[in-house]
Amino acid sequence: MLHKLVTWPFDAVIKVGEKVKEEADKELYDLSTIQQKLIQLQMMYELEEIPEEVFQEQEQELLIRYEIAKRKEMEQWEELTKEREEE
Repeated sequence: MLHKLVTWPFDAVIKVGEKVKEEADKELYDLSTIQQKLIQLQMMYELEEIPEEVFQEQEQELLIRYEIAKRKEMEQWEELTKEREEE
């Protein structure tokens, strides 16, 4: 009982931290969000709202995030199929 009282604040902080990380990863590596941002970036460039250097830099960052997100999606899919095969 005493152990729970002492560790409770730490456990709560850890759980909150995990939830924040989960939400941040979701935002950073959500395929549809990345695609939408790429479209917006392209439109801003075509409307000359941003210079080419900024466009290229941001596009490269988004494409890297897209590649990571796609890899994560494939890993999740592979895990799911393995689990189903084992059943």
